[in-house]
Amino acid sequence: MGRRFPLTTTPGISDAATRWLAGERWDEATPRRASTVMLVRDGAGGPEVFMLRRVPAMEFAPSMMVFPGGGVDERDGDPTLPWVGPSPTEWARRLGCSPAEAQMFVAAAVREVFEECGVLLAGPSADGPLATVDGPEWLGVRRALVERRVSLDDVLHDKGLVLRSDLVVAKAHWLTPVFEPRRYNTWFFAALMPEQQVADGETTEADHADWFVPSELLRAYAAGSALMLPPTVVCVEEIADARCAADVVVHSDVLPLVMPQVVSGPEGAAIEVVEVVEA
Repeated sequence: MGRRFPLTTTPGISDAATRWLAGERWDEATPRRASTVMLVRDGAGGPEVFMLRRVPAMEFAPSMMVFPGGGVDERDGDPTLPWVGPSPTEWARRLGCSPAEAQMFVAAAVREVFEECGVLLAGPSADGPLATVDGPEWLGVRRALVERRVSLDDVLHDKGLVLRSDLVVAKAHWLTPVFEPRRYNTWFFAALMPEQQVADGETTEADHADWFVPSELLRAYAAGSALMLPPTVVCVEEIADARCAADVVVHSDVLPLVMPQVVSGPEGAAIEVVEVVEA
């Protein structure tokens, strides 16, 4: 039996799950490729993680605490993308997909964490300092990326930078349940917060962003004062169990694709829980 998560605090998801359990069916949405990044650093009591709270108006996961991330842009797979570190072919072996798709997932992770919190895992060389990305000019670059007026490939070429694929690791792979109207095939990555950069949460998709102590965030989740989806909860728990940030930024040995399944709750409730099973 898989692990179970209550859905009573997520009305939109709970409503769809209730209808699905009652036998109602609709065309399953095609999952969109997505990447998200657990950006971690060492705090006074252990690792901390940078999180954003999505604005209530968002169609997917409103008011949820999330890691920086989002959908893959097909241009993330541009073969001219400046890249150092493990190659797309090496990443493909780890992620179990084609090199082109692996590049898109990794590049999307780097692009999204830059768009949403201003941290760019890229530099002028394979092993030197990362780029300095503060100031109004770089805010403009982030807006252009968000609006898809430029690609990550465009930005890196224009600034003389290379993506540092050695600075991210793969941690988990989740697929949104079949009953949800918006579905994502999401890779969860982790990266250490670069010392010379600042995570700022300057994105219209979030109304709050900050560094969080995982154990405190989990207590808030248990009390109902912080909302998180099951994949986020599981990942935050893993960070909470780590001794330091560096222990988080290690490739997971086993990376199964996990998809939650909706099941009936106790005492005849229409929907109470989600059972997490391997897809």
